[in-house]
Amino acid sequence: MADIVRARVAPLAEKLADFLPLKPREAELGAPEAAPGSAIVPEQTVAGQALIIVVGIMSFLACITVGAVTLVSDASRDWQGDIAREVTIQVRPVDGVALAGEAEKAATIAGATEGVRSARVLSEAEDARLLEPWLGSGIDVAELPLPRLIVVELDNPAAVDLDALAARLQKEVRGASLDDHRNWTDRLKTMAGATVAVGLVVLGLVFLATALCVVFATRGAMAGNRDTVAVLHLVGAEDRFIVGEFQRHFLVLGLKGGLVGAAAAAVLFLLMSLIGSQTFSAAEAEQVAMLFGGFAIGPTGYFGALGVAFLIAIMTAVTSRITVFHYLEAVE
Repeated sequence: MADIVRARVAPLAEKLADFLPLKPREAELGAPEAAPGSAIVPEQTVAGQALIIVVGIMSFLACITVGAVTLVSDASRDWQGDIAREVTIQVRPVDGVALAGEAEKAATIAGATEGVRSARVLSEAEDARLLEPWLGSGIDVAELPLPRLIVVELDNPAAVDLDALAARLQKEVRGASLDDHRNWTDRLKTMAGATVAVGLVVLGLVFLATALCVVFATRGAMAGNRDTVAVLHLVGAEDRFIVGEFQRHFLVLGLKGGLVGAAAAAVLFLLMSLIGSQTFSAAEAEQVAMLFGGFAIGPTGYFGALGVAFLIAIMTAVTSRITVFHYLEAVE
């Protein structure tokens, strides 16, 4: 019986001799040690290259998601900061009342309020520019019954009692009303929160898909190296040695794919920030810059992409480790 076992194991042992030289005593007493530069799982295989491509694509999608969430979050924070530091007073025309005088009175009241930096009545030319997207250029606003707008800049929004200011304006200025943009701020917060939530869900799905790809790739590698694993068990190798070899292999694959995907995402964001202003007209470019800041994600987005690459590499290694452990338990 022993001769039969040796005859079946000998060819496999010869295959292992190139990367796993064993000393007689070490083979009897404990787990073998791999020679420098050797590996149980072949480094350059079609499956390995395909896994790098798949992980690179998943990393690219994850980095794009992180960059988009960062872009929207930063833009929303800037919008909220700008809106919180500015309120608008509207003075509507009232029959028998001088509109210009009432507007100046409202500006004076607002400018004297604690926490207000300045209050300025918009000129008729500025009102006309505000109406150009809807009424076109060249209109004579003097012939239209338009309200006068006062832009109030706040030095310290927390120190301003907007409710008291609104009540005073309504009492002392005919046709005056205060718009503190609270509705817009609430909508921006809701939109930003929903965008971040959707981004996190997409990121979780990408990670889940990556983990499933690694599971199938690991099981395929285990099945392809079944004979090698069997010989290692016969010569005394423990499960943690085999698991460590597969984990190291998939960590390298995951790191390569993750860095490739992160680099591609970084290049995409750089190109978007460079050519974004040239794609739109002057007016459109200004609006896009106001909304998204010229598609500049900043250092946070780039460091986030790099973090995603390393996270995917670690996740790949951990997933392969768990898969190999379960596989070895199933075959024993």
